[in-house]
Amino acid sequence: MNYRQYGTLGCEVSTLGMGCMRMPRVYKEGVAEVDREKAYEMIRYAAEHGVNYFDTAFGYHNQTSESVLGEALDGGLRGKVRVVTKQPVAVMKTQADIRRNLENTLKKLRTDYIDVYLIHNINAQCWGEVQQRKIYEEYEKFREEGLIRAIAFSYHGEAALFEEVLNAYPWDMCQIQQNLLDTDKQATERGIKLAGQKGCALVIMEPLRGGALATAPARVQALYDDYPVKRSAVEWGFRHLIDYPQVSTILSGMSSLEQIKENIAIFSQPDAVPGCMSAEDKALLREVKAVYESITSIPCTACEYCMPCPNGVAIPRVFEDYNNAMRFENFEPFKRAYWFLSSQGADVSHCLQCGTCEEQCPQYIDIMHQLQVADEALKGWIE
Repeated sequence: MNYRQYGTLGCEVSTLGMGCMRMPRVYKEGVAEVDREKAYEMIRYAAEHGVNYFDTAFGYHNQTSESVLGEALDGGLRGKVRVVTKQPVAVMKTQADIRRNLENTLKKLRTDYIDVYLIHNINAQCWGEVQQRKIYEEYEKFREEGLIRAIAFSYHGEAALFEEVLNAYPWDMCQIQQNLLDTDKQATERGIKLAGQKGCALVIMEPLRGGALATAPARVQALYDDYPVKRSAVEWGFRHLIDYPQVSTILSGMSSLEQIKENIAIFSQPDAVPGCMSAEDKALLREVKAVYESITSIPCTACEYCMPCPNGVAIPRVFEDYNNAMRFENFEPFKRAYWFLSSQGADVSHCLQCGTCEEQCPQYIDIMHQLQVADEALKGWIE
């Protein structure tokens, strides 16, 4: 396993980190829960074969992920790894809640300290509250007491706010979504370099876009097949990020022991280090990105002229999930995204066929019909 410096904290972490959001599941009476025995085997195998960075969060797997990780590491492995978890602002109703949630998390993880504690998913809606309540100062108290060792945040969103958050406080680490398709989206490539300039440890999540990049559609696979260096779609996705010297750890939400073994092999290669991508490799991935972006089904440009929907349907989001599922030829990760949308009351079940959206659409999309097509393809996820 290859290792890297973790910002300015003076420790080394495995370039591959295990994300504990997509552990194997079993279904009992229509409810999904973690398959604990398989998850224990995966976590322990990873820890025993060089992975020393494990990422979880308060809400993963219906608030059971922290417990599963704690149980798996109990009995000797905890002291050999870094345990990282997150608390979302939504469950910090009062300042007292912040401490209470941390104390419960420590119990679940069966540990007396957390290596890195994140404010989970800072975004435009909650950033003002984070600043007003000075939530990071609560975290500082925890660090002084030895309950946590580093303060960080995770971020899904646009580049401008990311830079504002990054510059607002001396964070030990920031965690962002990046992959070979998001170089000019989310925090962007510029955000990666900015974190490096500040000496802030940088952790990458969604390196394979929730697994969507793990299997290439036919036109993309043809590009990979024609290239003289043969690598899997998974390896290409990871190497794109391994190439950045600013990156400390790349998280993979692995859901089987086979995936762990494959990923450990990729991240243990002697040349899986910063600078591993040649000019020709980068040119190939630019072609790959262009092909992905050319594959669409519903011609929605996300202009949002159809919004707001009087019934709360997130029309562009529904079309985005459907188009991505078609683009990647993989519906599973986008069914899960649609499930989250439905939990917010923004799915197609709320459409009353009023036609207001179609009157406003500059692309003349048959929105009401296409929403039903997307809904039928995306519904059915069980969390």
